[in-house]
Amino acid sequence: MNIVLLDQMAGTQDSKKSHSRQDATDTVFITELAQVRHIQQVLKLKVGERLKVGQVNGALGSAQIAQILTDKVVLTDIELDSKPPTKLDLKIVLALPRPKVLRRLIMDMTAIGVSDIVLVNSYRSDKSYWQSPMLKRLDEFVIAGLQQGVDTVPPTIHLKQRFKPFVEDELPQMIAGKRAAVMHPYAIASFSEFTNDGGLPQLLCIGAEGGWIDYEVQLFQAQGCQALNLGDRILRTEAVVNALCGRYL
Repeated sequence: MNIVLLDQMAGTQDSKKSHSRQDATDTVFITELAQVRHIQQVLKLKVGERLKVGQVNGALGSAQIAQILTDKVVLTDIELDSKPPTKLDLKIVLALPRPKVLRRLIMDMTAIGVSDIVLVNSYRSDKSYWQSPMLKRLDEFVIAGLQQGVDTVPPTIHLKQRFKPFVEDELPQMIAGKRAAVMHPYAIASFSEFTNDGGLPQLLCIGAEGGWIDYEVQLFQAQGCQALNLGDRILRTEAVVNALCGRYL
């Protein structure tokens, strides 16, 4: 947690309670226990010291700690004067992974700066994944990612439970005018060759553990996605996402 966000989340599927409350006198009460404990136990800040903060969908800055209690931290003298980092020119279509993996991936993609995330069904996405309580905690994971990456602008997250209608009816509009790729370990062309030839794609389609099946790859290709491999090694979804996103930083 490299900054503390002060406002209610926006831009994902479900809104949660505000992590802080701001009144007319620019006094903010941080009541989210994880944030309170982080300030007390990790940062070990004291009354009078300044804390790095950010306003969701707003600017970055700092605030002065006016009071530290067991269940809340009171901030005053809030100065928000810096722009958040620019989002990557990257949208990721990700086959819904196992719930524990989903948590880490949402946090990582948010921290790295992915602009849009589409979670889509796939042949290798177990039906039970769509009933996971983790899907109701996406805002929580986005908050953690923003605070890690020192950012205030959350990615837009879409949930698509029907694979074929999404790929055939919605994906073409997302791809229009952009370079797009579907990652597949057995593809002939490599990601490096593709980017050397014309730059980084603006949209990546990445499978869950086990990857996309051939039918799914062919459907992506029919919409204009280039099938690419990431080398000779077959990697876990987390490794693929982070290895690819690192190319954009």
